[in-house]
Amino acid sequence: MWNREVECLPRRELERLQLERLRSLVGRLSRAVPFYKERLAAAGVDAGDIRSHRDFGRLPFTTKSDLREQYPFGLFAVPREEIVRVHASSGTTGKPTVVGYSRCDLSVWSEVMARTLSAATVTASDVVHNAYGYGLFTGGLGIALGAETIGAMTVPVSGGFTKRQLMLMEDFGATVLGSTPSYALVLADTARELGIETRERMKLRVALFGAEPFSEATRREIETRLGVESFDIYGLSEIIGPGVAVECEEHDGLHIFEDHFLPEIVDPDTGERLEPGTEGELVLTTLTKTGMPLLRYRTRDRAKLAPEPCRCGRTLVRMSRVLGRTDDMLILRGVNVFPSQIEHALLEIEGLTPHYLILVDRRQDRIEGLEVWVEATEEAHRRGDAAVSELRSGTKDHLQQRLGIRLQLQIVEPGRIRRSEGKAVRVFDRREFAGVWATGAKQ
Repeated sequence: MWNREVECLPRRELERLQLERLRSLVGRLSRAVPFYKERLAAAGVDAGDIRSHRDFGRLPFTTKSDLREQYPFGLFAVPREEIVRVHASSGTTGKPTVVGYSRCDLSVWSEVMARTLSAATVTASDVVHNAYGYGLFTGGLGIALGAETIGAMTVPVSGGFTKRQLMLMEDFGATVLGSTPSYALVLADTARELGIETRERMKLRVALFGAEPFSEATRREIETRLGVESFDIYGLSEIIGPGVAVECEEHDGLHIFEDHFLPEIVDPDTGERLEPGTEGELVLTTLTKTGMPLLRYRTRDRAKLAPEPCRCGRTLVRMSRVLGRTDDMLILRGVNVFPSQIEHALLEIEGLTPHYLILVDRRQDRIEGLEVWVEATEEAHRRGDAAVSELRSGTKDHLQQRLGIRLQLQIVEPGRIRRSEGKAVRVFDRREFAGVWATGAKQ
C-alpha cells in the first residue's frame, strides 16, 4: 500500500498539488461554512489570493476553542445527511470536540492508515493486535481501517483485560501491536509478573505507538522487553485521527502525508510562520476532507519539520517526534519545563522505571512548587532503603541541574503508580490528587 507515486513526488510537483487543493478548500469553506466565511472575510482573503506558499500565513487559524464554540455540528461543510460517522474527543474540559466524516473522508482515512502501516512494514501476512480504544476515540478504528485495507488479520481487542490480551497475543500469533506506549509498558510488566517470556513465546515483531508523547529511552525499554521494532505514528481526531504521519524504517522523523495534510510550524506566542528546522507549534490544514475540513488548525503540539528527502526515497516532509505540548508547559519561577523533559532526564538514571507522575502546587494560576514521583526498578528496590535514598539524592541533583529548577522527588516501590490503559496522565494538581495514582510513597 506504499503509494510510491505520491510519497516520492518531486517537491515542486507536491507543492503545486497542495496549492491547488488549498485554493479549492478555501473556496469551499467560504461558501459552505458560515464560521469560515466570516473568518476569511475578516482576514480579507479569498481563494484567488492564495498564489504561493508565502500566502498561507494570510489565512486565519482554527483552534480547539473554535470547535467547542461550534459544538456540535457548526463546522460541517456538507449536509448532515452526508455525514456517515462522528468521532469526538474525551471532553475533559466540558463539551467534547466533534468531528464528522463523509464517505470520502473514510476513504481518505483508509488510504493514509494503509500507508501508515505499510511504512511500518505491516503486510497482509501479519496479525494486528489492536489495543487502541474503540468508540468515539479515533485510535482503534483508525488502526483497524488501515489493517483491513492492507488485508492483515485484525484482532480488535481494544483496551483493558491485560492478562486476556497477553493470552490472545500468544494464541493468535500476533505479529503487530498497536497501543499507546504506556499500555505497552503495562503489557510488559504484566507479562513479567505472570512469568511470560514474550520474546520466546510470542511472534511480535512490530509495534505502532501513538496518542501520547514518549521518549527515546521509553522506546528502547519497550523494544527490549517485548522484542519489537517500534514505529511512532501521529494524528489527532480534529484532523482525521491516526494517519497524519508515521516513521519509516529509517526512524529519522515522521513522514507527513502532505498530499492530504498541509503542515506549518508557527511561533506559539505570535503565530508567525517559522523556517524549517525551527521548533514551534505544528499547524495542519486538511486539504482533502469534505465533511469537516479545518483550515490552519493549531495542534498545540511542539515539533520541527525537515523538508529534505529521506533515505527511504520518500520526499514527504518529516516532523520530529512531538516534543511536548504548548499547553502542557509548566512555568516554575520563570523557568519553562515540559513533562517530556522530566521523563527524558529520569530515564538517564539507572535504577528508575518509566513510570512517573508530576504533582504541582498552583496558587492563582502560578505554579509555586513541583514534585516528581518515580518508581524504582525491582533490582534497585531490593538493595534496601539506604541504596534507594542514595538513588533519590543523585536523581534529584540530576533533575535540578538538567531542568534549572528546584523540586521535590519521591522514589516509590515498583508497582506503586497506577498504570494507564489509555493515554497516560502525568501531571496532577496536588489539591486534586488525594493519592489516586500513588500511595505510600517511600523516600
